[in-house]
Amino acid sequence: MKILIVCGSGLGSSFMMEMNVKNILEAEGISGIEVDHTDLSSAKGMQADLYIGTRDITNQFTDFPGEILSLSNMIDKDYIKTELLKKLKEMNVI
Repeated sequence: MKILIVCGSGLGSSFMMEMNVKNILEAEGISGIEVDHTDLSSAKGMQADLYIGTRDITNQFTDFPGEILSLSNMIDKDYIKTELLKKLKEMNVI
């Protein structure tokens, strides 16, 4: 399984979210999930099972082949954890 974190420029915010997601997965004992980050332009050509972004950018994920997780807050780690685990359960990953 692959998770791709997407932001407008693919630098700071998506990298920070990537680290948070990796930490959450590790803390929960969830393995076998690759996590990466990129910018919106590059993401359109990249394959992933789950694309994560903030609500201001996920409306542009129109032709992405995987599931989409749209977050309203990219700073709150508890919120990210709750939403990520809920989505992974919906996808029958955990």
